[in-house]
Amino acid sequence: MFDPRDEAFLADPYPVFDSLRAGGEVRWHEGLGLAVAVSHAACSAVLRDRSAGRLWTDRTPVESFAAFNLLHQNSLLENEPPRHTRLRRLISAAFARGHTARLSPWVASVASSLVSSLAAAIAADGSADLLAHVAAPLPVEVIAELLGVPAADRHRLQPWSNAIVKMYEYDLAPPLAAAAESAAAEFVAYLRSLAATRATAPGDDLVSDLVSVRDGSDRLTDDELVGTAVLLLMAGHEATVNVIGNGVLALLRNRSEWERLVASPALLPTAVEELIRYDAPLQLFERTATAPTTIAGYDLAPGERVAALLGAAARDPLVFDRPAALDVGRSPNPHLGFGAGIHYCVGAPLARVEVAAALSALVTQLPDLRLADEPTRRGEFVIRGLRTLPVTTVPRRYG
Repeated sequence: MFDPRDEAFLADPYPVFDSLRAGGEVRWHEGLGLAVAVSHAACSAVLRDRSAGRLWTDRTPVESFAAFNLLHQNSLLENEPPRHTRLRRLISAAFARGHTARLSPWVASVASSLVSSLAAAIAADGSADLLAHVAAPLPVEVIAELLGVPAADRHRLQPWSNAIVKMYEYDLAPPLAAAAESAAAEFVAYLRSLAATRATAPGDDLVSDLVSVRDGSDRLTDDELVGTAVLLLMAGHEATVNVIGNGVLALLRNRSEWERLVASPALLPTAVEELIRYDAPLQLFERTATAPTTIAGYDLAPGERVAALLGAAARDPLVFDRPAALDVGRSPNPHLGFGAGIHYCVGAPLARVEVAAALSALVTQLPDLRLADEPTRRGEFVIRGLRTLPVTTVPRRYG
């Protein structure tokens, strides 16, 4: 099995996943204390099987994690039918009010501006960090605009998200857990205030729509609204920043695919899907058996947990031709990066818009982009991403 803290594994987990698949589609992981699905078929079954649900268990001691637990008790992601059905219906109705279409031109403009800033930093200093200039700020700006967070407060969102998502790792150090709870409490208080403001002074933002959306007499509670907004920030920010970071690194290390995208921007839609598949930003997604069930021949009793290793599913040779190869034109591409079944990501259309906008601006403005130095990787396994991505440009040679 693998050690999720091992630096060599974190640098490149995919050969280990290949070895695991050879030994069976579902395997027991002693260190994690659960079964892990490593084939595409098994991971898909974990995500779709109605006998394997998202059953939230409060972080303990509960008195130390009141805000963190509140967010997840009321999250779409952590609930099963019938409550999930109700939450999804209300949240989808709010999203259906045209937010992705409304934001798409604005996202393209912000991405272009951020890449211009990156280009200026490279021109001034010879190199710059693509994460700091583009990958990290873009999703924060988009989620903030989506939610209607005032410009003066937007700098608070990324630190809150970064702190809270540490709780999804295994064997988290107590100081990091305390920091996650503190961030969750601050974010909950902020969103309660924002929602109260939008209740009396609505705007074009999603928080206003979440406040006002109704299904007959049914509406989101204050806690459900807060849980939804925080889920959108954490899922939307963490996934997008890491798709852009991991994806640009993959393109720069596979130069022919970068050049292919520069020459053929029409490949952007398939390139987005391929970058999500090739180096998955979310590597592991847990479910818990709610009834006796069998996943790829592996029996689970009620209460036993199983995890879909999404990075392993994305490299399954039974589903993907040349799975270790980056192919920006790959089609079809049935990756599981946005989940599957009833928990399929509600924000997937907006995430695709963001990644495509970033890639479009990069290949248009900086076609000669190169790695300036080795990037540094984050030390977490579940959420896979980079700390830095130093890039530069070189003159294009003609003739």
